[in-house]
Amino acid sequence: MNSTSTSPSTSPPTPTPSLNTRLQQAQPYALGLFRIVTGLLFTCHGAGSLFGAFGRETAAGGSWPGWYAAVIEMVGGALVLLGLGTRVAALVASGAMAYAYFSVHQEGGLFPIQNGGELSAMFSWAFLLIVFTGPGAFALDQLFGSRGGPGQSVRDGGNDRTSIPA
Repeated sequence: MNSTSTSPSTSPPTPTPSLNTRLQQAQPYALGLFRIVTGLLFTCHGAGSLFGAFGRETAAGGSWPGWYAAVIEMVGGALVLLGLGTRVAALVASGAMAYAYFSVHQEGGLFPIQNGGELSAMFSWAFLLIVFTGPGAFALDQLFGSRGGPGQSVRDGGNDRTSIPA
């Protein structure tokens, strides 16, 4: 008999999920945590400008654009943090930060590192990412039937895909 032959009762080993599969399964939770942290940081930024929290100087009430930007930061950040009206709030927040970058920082140099606009640029792009990816896990949008939570995408109407096909 051949020693390398296998018996018919031996079953093949069960394949372990690949790293890519595991990361795909964790994607809604990673997006949710990203949204929560980004919203929290933006809310704190707005609270500092509105109320002088965290040792920041307050914006004069009703002043353009400082006070209005602080309101957008506070309210938009809180909505993104909670995952309530996430995409709309993130779009407004992204636009506000793009406006801040181009109206305040851009004249100081071409690149954000030259003109002090890193925070505006990062917030603008982070919120734009949230607009396109949706709120991820842990969002109040899920409780009220909004689209874009885990397991839902814009195009598939709530099927099991978590991303928009290319």
